[in-house]
Amino acid sequence: MGNCDGGNEVWGKMEVPMEEKKKIMLIVPMLHQGGFERVCVATARLLEPYYDVFILIFDSKDIAYDIKGLNVIDLHMGVRDSKIGKAVNIVKRSRAVRKWKRRLNIDIAYSFGPSANIVNVFSGRQAKIWVGIRSYMDMENQGKIRLFCRRADKVLCCSARIEEEVREKYGCGKAVTLYNPLDVADLREKASGEEPLLPWDNRENIIASMGREDDVKGFWHLIKAFSLVRREIPDAKLLLIGEGEFEEYRVLAEELQVGDGVCFTGLKRNPFPYLGAAQLYVLTSYHEGFPNALIEAMALGVPVIATDCLTGPREILQGENESYGILIGNMSPEKNLQADVITEEERLLAEEMKHMLGEEPYRETYCRAAVKRAGDFSDGYYTERLREWAEEAR
Repeated sequence: MGNCDGGNEVWGKMEVPMEEKKKIMLIVPMLHQGGFERVCVATARLLEPYYDVFILIFDSKDIAYDIKGLNVIDLHMGVRDSKIGKAVNIVKRSRAVRKWKRRLNIDIAYSFGPSANIVNVFSGRQAKIWVGIRSYMDMENQGKIRLFCRRADKVLCCSARIEEEVREKYGCGKAVTLYNPLDVADLREKASGEEPLLPWDNRENIIASMGREDDVKGFWHLIKAFSLVRREIPDAKLLLIGEGEFEEYRVLAEELQVGDGVCFTGLKRNPFPYLGAAQLYVLTSYHEGFPNALIEAMALGVPVIATDCLTGPREILQGENESYGILIGNMSPEKNLQADVITEEERLLAEEMKHMLGEEPYRETYCRAAVKRAGDFSDGYYTERLREWAEEAR
């Protein structure tokens, strides 16, 4: 839609909504590959039939999601590294967002992630302020959580555990739980729409995990456990899907003599064909909010093993009377890339992986359980809850 207002840029159908619908602004730093970025785009598409929806991003660098047809505002205010630069960015972004809230007569501004939440609460109260806590790591900054509880109209938590803590620790009655949406039909279509480019002719016994290169994902635990699996299942393979160079993990795999069995795919705009090629999905994070990739794997019928980290996996995998996947103890956050150091928790993980790959009836049980559970996290429920809260906002 051309440039406007000091270098800001708008893409989409129109700059100013003409119909008398509620106007909702979704604020997110970028639309690079990541969990809450995916949820932001999904939210825009789910709410678009009912409201005038705008996505406001701080920087459009490396957009990884399909935003065709959506109203997207780019502030062109990327990351600054220094403390002073970050403080200046908060001020500038907040002023720009305040201007857009007024210009578009926004009714509700819903932000995703800590930096967007800060800007949302500092950009004025001319619109209702909803902040999204998308990871348990967000809870580590108590000052920010107090600020959000004080200034936001609603605090949307991606897990019941986070909501409970926000309510109890901060006395915040505005906290609610909203699980991430999942379009199972679309996900399966994307998974079957193309052939994954894998380095192996034999596609049996593929173990997958998905996430960016980040210590919080605990990938060194997974590679070490995988090396133990290979001793008994020589054709086992490990597929790590996500953005990053993973150089130190490549070195670790070589030192463990399993380099030929590990594939680092890099960033994939459509990762689902790769995810669907697996016979097992493993999550080794020691922190999560609500792990989207875990649910996505389950929706594709891939059985899962996950750490019992602070939020997410337990709520997903443990029902009252049924288990939908294997939950193991949380993994140590202490990074250890020494190939000759294998911990007991890594040995226990390897045993679970061998059990899942080696016993077909056992694996099939968890395949069926995974698909069943994934159906509980539907787009319909997510949309219904947001619409209910939006109609209450006056």
